[in-house]
Amino acid sequence: MEPAPIPEGAVGPTNAEPEVTAFDIAVRAPPVVRELLEKHIELQRYRAVTDLDEAELARLIVLAELNVRNLVGTLGYFSPDIRITHEGGVNQRPTIVVAVDPGEATLIGPVAINFSGDIAESPDPDALAQRAEIQRDWRLPTGQRFTQNAWDGAKTQALRGLVARRYPAGKLAGSLADVDAPARTASLTIALDSGPLYRLGKMEVTGVERYDPVLVPRLARLNAGTVYDQNQLVEAQQRLASSGYFDSAYIFVDPESDPLAAPVKVQVREAKLQKIILGIGVTTDSGPRASVEHTHHRVPGIGWRAATKLQLEKKSPFAQTEWTSIPDEGSWRWVALGRTERLDDNALITQAQRLRFGRTQAGDRIDRNIYLQYDRAQVHGAGLLGNSAVDTGDGSALTVNYVWTGRYFDSLPFPGKGYGLGFEIGGGSTLGDDRQPFTRAVGRWLGIQALQRGRIAMRAEAGAVLAKDTARIPSTQLFRTGGDSTVRGYGLRDIGIKLPNGVIGPGHYMAVGSIEWQRPMLRNGLPSEWENTLFLDAGAVADKPQDMRPSIGVGTGVRWKSPIGPLQIDLAYGVKVKQVRLHVSVGFIF
Repeated sequence: MEPAPIPEGAVGPTNAEPEVTAFDIAVRAPPVVRELLEKHIELQRYRAVTDLDEAELARLIVLAELNVRNLVGTLGYFSPDIRITHEGGVNQRPTIVVAVDPGEATLIGPVAINFSGDIAESPDPDALAQRAEIQRDWRLPTGQRFTQNAWDGAKTQALRGLVARRYPAGKLAGSLADVDAPARTASLTIALDSGPLYRLGKMEVTGVERYDPVLVPRLARLNAGTVYDQNQLVEAQQRLASSGYFDSAYIFVDPESDPLAAPVKVQVREAKLQKIILGIGVTTDSGPRASVEHTHHRVPGIGWRAATKLQLEKKSPFAQTEWTSIPDEGSWRWVALGRTERLDDNALITQAQRLRFGRTQAGDRIDRNIYLQYDRAQVHGAGLLGNSAVDTGDGSALTVNYVWTGRYFDSLPFPGKGYGLGFEIGGGSTLGDDRQPFTRAVGRWLGIQALQRGRIAMRAEAGAVLAKDTARIPSTQLFRTGGDSTVRGYGLRDIGIKLPNGVIGPGHYMAVGSIEWQRPMLRNGLPSEWENTLFLDAGAVADKPQDMRPSIGVGTGVRWKSPIGPLQIDLAYGVKVKQVRLHVSVGFIF
């Protein structure tokens, strides 16, 4: 016995209800039943018929009992006590009273999920794992209350689990909810037919006119012969859409195509060859800012993309240009970068320049960078008095660097669990009259552990520069910390080496740690787009490891899942400085 679905055509009371109605309806039942009946009972559609006589009204009341019984059955009540009466005397407006005692709810009994097609026959461990995953994620286990909506949702979820990987032509071959009304149990059976296993064939691209035709397949990274995976198609689609070359991208595989080599159809709409972006913003670290950015997606002669940005703000204005080639078949790009910036720390003003040339690779989870870099820092200001150039980070250097980053989160930019880790290692020499070799290493980690309600986010970062005390290493290669994304409760780069005249300078060693409890805010009992957080941050900078003394910040904040990434608003207390500071930032960064 399959419970009757809620009639799609049922009409409930609305703001546009006719002023003249033939009768009133009063429903007397528990809230969940009353809400369903008031919205979907078929009697509602006859209220506008004002010329009903007593015989026709009596006939409607008789028919209404079956309609009410079917509706209540969708909530899992199959033995309700239903009484429908007609109240109101002669020349009085009639009222039809629907009184329902639903009785006890029907619970789920045995559940059978049957498979046919390749998923049932294949000995492949991936097929076995997919079957086990569908069974594990079944939404109506034995003992749970039965409702029509839950039954429909469980079948839909099982089918999604089937077609998400390997079997895009999968279908629901059959389903049965066998209800034993006296025993108040429902035995459930569904049959899933996977059809054949699908593998990706050649890529068919439409919409490319001004860019190199190899760009789409190299960005999408969907190799022929790969087993169909809907998540991989979505990720490839996101890579194309976020690459800057395309305003939109759509990727699909036709289930009616050849399963052994299903063509991957890609439709893209190209972005304009050049664009200019004007921006304004504000951060608690640097105050208000304005920016202008120009991008040319295919520079004549070399075909590289050039992105040039000028940002004006009080603390750290900068100008930067970055040129990148299109990716090769291994997803490697050539990169050239030039940057000049001014860092104002109130006491010290640093004019810094950077030149970089190398290669970068962006993978599904892992990013790699190899580059040669020139850094130069010129430090001046009132805080320079009494402090040497070595202490303040005045100098220049040439280094060779390798950076590796791995992201293993369940989703971005709003991860619910997973981890990320990365490291940087470089070596080189200071420049000038007294050249000194040095090495630099940085490691960082972010772990997110899901809880029954919310999650715990833990973050750690450490860095070291190994060199002689007399080496004039530029400040851009040394360490200072504090601010929105490091140690909250302190200003940007406020944690460093305290020099003789009170100025904060950069150090050779750095360590930062944080733990944060993130809890969703509930709305009508369900998680909303907002979260509340409690956090503890700590960070230290020193010239010798034994001199590390942590600066601690504690606080609370809110998060909002905005369209451009997580918006973070935190109020933190810096224990060492004994001050409360507001921190605002947008985006997930690792």
